[in-house]
Amino acid sequence: MPSDVTEPVDFIREIIRDDLQTGRFDRVHTRFPPEPNAYLHIGHAQAILLSYGIAQEFGGKFNLRFDDTNPEKESLEYVEAIKHDARWLGADWEDREFYASDYFEQLYRWAEELIRKGVAYVCDLSPEELSQTRGQPIRDGDRVITPPGVESPYRNRSVEKNLDLFRRMRAGEFPTGAKTLRAKIDMAHPNLNMRDPVMYRILHACHHRTGDAWCIYPSYDWAHGQSDSIEGITHSICTLEFENHRPLYDWFLDQLGVHHPRQIEFARLNLTYTMTSKRRLLRLVQEGHARGLDDPRVPTIAGIRRRGYTPEAIADFVRRIGVSKSESVREIELLEHCLRDDLNRRAPRRMAVLEPLKLVITNYPEGKVDQFDAVNNPEDPAYGTRRVPFSREIWIEREDFMESPVSGFFRLAPGREVRLRYAYLVKCVDVVKDGSGRVVEVRCTYDPVTRGGDAPDGRKVKATLHWVSARHAVDGEVRLYDRLFTVSDPLDVPEGEDWIANVNPSSLVVLTGCKLEPSLAEVEPGERFQFERKGYFCVDPDSRPGVPVFNRTTTLRDTWAKVQGRA
Repeated sequence: MPSDVTEPVDFIREIIRDDLQTGRFDRVHTRFPPEPNAYLHIGHAQAILLSYGIAQEFGGKFNLRFDDTNPEKESLEYVEAIKHDARWLGADWEDREFYASDYFEQLYRWAEELIRKGVAYVCDLSPEELSQTRGQPIRDGDRVITPPGVESPYRNRSVEKNLDLFRRMRAGEFPTGAKTLRAKIDMAHPNLNMRDPVMYRILHACHHRTGDAWCIYPSYDWAHGQSDSIEGITHSICTLEFENHRPLYDWFLDQLGVHHPRQIEFARLNLTYTMTSKRRLLRLVQEGHARGLDDPRVPTIAGIRRRGYTPEAIADFVRRIGVSKSESVREIELLEHCLRDDLNRRAPRRMAVLEPLKLVITNYPEGKVDQFDAVNNPEDPAYGTRRVPFSREIWIEREDFMESPVSGFFRLAPGREVRLRYAYLVKCVDVVKDGSGRVVEVRCTYDPVTRGGDAPDGRKVKATLHWVSARHAVDGEVRLYDRLFTVSDPLDVPEGEDWIANVNPSSLVVLTGCKLEPSLAEVEPGERFQFERKGYFCVDPDSRPGVPVFNRTTTLRDTWAKVQGRA
């Protein structure tokens, strides 16, 4: 771990060490329990790496469990996507893949047990009526008051009646939503989650694993803790929004008298310039601000993988930020810093001209082709070199030439000499313009004795340009991705205004006709490169034979130092 990385997850480690020392547990067993109703996002990456990393550190076990209790919103597509994302992040659960639906029969038997104990009952209130009777918090100045709820008129049914109704619910005698099974706890409890929460609801829907075998489905709160218990989980690590659910988690387990894991909460990951709300991300897609939930601008794991992020960079970011009990917002610049740090070490260098301008070397022999050795990665000699062809006509970036240079511009201009990376020094002697006066060709002479880019007489130039041989260039498409929002907090809008106004209209610029060096002709989706002087890029799945498509992962400029300077 780098020396500037603070030790993460201190308070969680301390809890686990104390549990082991006091004998509460003699082992460590964690899990990641997603609901398969959406794609994972960057916040889930932190949760996966945290739980998996702790299991590894303490020599314990790690489970991947799908809490698949809502058949209307879940699908096999999401299951497979989540498994793919978790593996990509580096988690390994071997044969420890489970589903809450595996435990439906056991959960049902436990529910009957609570009915027989007199602490669960069948309720006929509609969802709307049930919500109203539980009560709602009322703000009184700086105080929040929660008046007692109203007990259900069905709360005191006999055990026999409740068992009969519950079994008939399972048998499919009642329509969707007609009845629920509720825990009998305390309708005056200050925690609304303890006010007779729903354990089962009737839902005539086909489940992606159990089919039509069930028409009653357990609530998340009922299934979650008991699934942890069945699997022998010791430490249920979850985000802070579940803190208010912990009393209910404990109550169910205590009522059943079964293995009781410890729930530990930490603050969820919030990032500047983005959001992880599934509802809001779907709106971005539906309204055309993003091309899909794997769009490289959205913070899903699928999206950031497509953009070119590496799992190593994400893991480094998670290590650096650690975890906290306090809600905070992390700067996306730190994530980008971790990414650049990783890609700088691993990404091969290539030359690509994104907005090409032709440069003709008038004194270079026509038909001649030179070959130059180009370094693949100066950070690691093991990457070796490659051969790059050079010819009389080459492409340079349009921004690297200025007919009337302004102060501080040191690149190519009339009468000025520059270095062509790995090749020769060239001097601009003329320009060719079209009918509108736009420069369409720069004419130069080269000095043959400067092969390799250095002059024997020691003369210096102030700029080195990248280039691509026009004779050997590969045409490609480059997608320049930027942040999806123009402000750090996308939801920071005046009252009554729509957060959509903060969407960045320039978050994607598509460049066609880009000129790439020939080594980029045959590439595979997911391959990453540094385009010299331009940034880091990743091959997109939209690539087709002869026309590679590259996504800009991030620019070369690292702004994290500036962020630290503001702190």
